[in-house]
Amino acid sequence: MKPIEEYVRSIPDFPEQGIIFRDVTSVLQDADGLHLAVDLMQGKLDGVDFDVIVGPESRGFIFGVPIAYNLHKPFIPIRKKGKLPCETVSIRYDLEYGTAELEMHRDAIKEGQKVVIIDDLIATGGTNEAMIKLVEGLGGEVVKTIFLMELSGLEGRKRLKGYDVESVIAYPGK
Repeated sequence: MKPIEEYVRSIPDFPEQGIIFRDVTSVLQDADGLHLAVDLMQGKLDGVDFDVIVGPESRGFIFGVPIAYNLHKPFIPIRKKGKLPCETVSIRYDLEYGTAELEMHRDAIKEGQKVVIIDDLIATGGTNEAMIKLVEGLGGEVVKTIFLMELSGLEGRKRLKGYDVESVIAYPGK
């Protein structure tokens, strides 16, 4: 099996000149790549004491659910506003161009639960910071955040200072 980096397609000058887009769909479209990505992300949880996995729509679902299944842990979805049927808590946060809003069910996290957040990518860290605030607002404790890819040039880790952040692949640029 080839290294995980070789499964990621890099597309120059997308969405704008000078940016290299790291395409996770090329990992998902290859059975070996998907298997390796899940295994490598799951390996970052060795020795971590936690109760539940949380992941955002939609790629956090893709990686978080198989890891939750493999480790026999519950999976809690975080969704875009208006997608969850029960009482929710929400957070609005800033994006590079505008704002977004995330929600989760109010009863999804119990007081004192230890939570792992799983997503495909950390860029500026804004989405992950918002998820941490949602979890902590319900009384959960974020014990780790795991990403398949990190765009370290965007310094997302700075927003998550004080949290255990790991990525499988780190790209130096944006």
